[in-house]
Amino acid sequence: MAHQAHPFHMISPSPWPLTGAIAALLMTSGLAIWFHFHSINLILLGTVLLLLTMYQWWRDVIREATFQGHHTPPVQKGLRFGMILFITSEVFFFLGFFWAFYHSSLAPTPELGGCWPPAGITALDPFEVPLLNTAVLLSSGVTVTWAHHSIMEGERKQAIQSLALTVALGLYFTFLQGMEYYEAPFTIADGVYGATFFVATGFHGLHVIIGSTFLAVCLLRQTQHHFTTQHHFGFEAAAWYWHFVDVVWLFLYIAIYWWGS
Repeated sequence: MAHQAHPFHMISPSPWPLTGAIAALLMTSGLAIWFHFHSINLILLGTVLLLLTMYQWWRDVIREATFQGHHTPPVQKGLRFGMILFITSEVFFFLGFFWAFYHSSLAPTPELGGCWPPAGITALDPFEVPLLNTAVLLSSGVTVTWAHHSIMEGERKQAIQSLALTVALGLYFTFLQGMEYYEAPFTIADGVYGATFFVATGFHGLHVIIGSTFLAVCLLRQTQHHFTTQHHFGFEAAAWYWHFVDVVWLFLYIAIYWWGS
């Protein structure tokens, strides 16, 4: 092979984008079949294929970054810009939900009773479970920052402890959100209030699950000595994502739970 005279990572051919695309097709098709024919075989196949793809693709990226040294400073810079652009796209994703909520709530139509929440809707108390969830997520923001500083200072044990605590808080938030959904006095079918509430908070809950998985992988990598004081962008990306999830929840809490109730 010719000597590489540049610091950029030329990615080797990989089957995982193809298997990931097939898994996504199987999952979406399987979801439609589940809705119409009550069969979960296809969606289970897609889920298994997606999990296998995730494991093997992430394994390859970890090998390239940690053991082969392909993630040079210029490559890391590109990854940082990529993560920033991804989070920016997520901001606009949630902006659409807030737009829908304020479009309906700032000037309620006669069909809604001319008031918000609409007539017949009993809103959740913002000072019960939602306030506890706010405290949980803000606490997790503190622990993930603690983990970041621990990694930068070479405090491996503290980094593991703080990361484990962050993942536990994320799982606790998800549990509380699930209980809140189970006991809610309205459903997603209850007009525009139910739709905007469950879609906005539900997609946020999905992002919490994704962020918890992201951090759990970082915790596993930290136990395997993959992060150094200077080379740990995988964790930084997870921390950025988690802080984004925290900020979105604050806006959701203020707009939908507190003001919207």
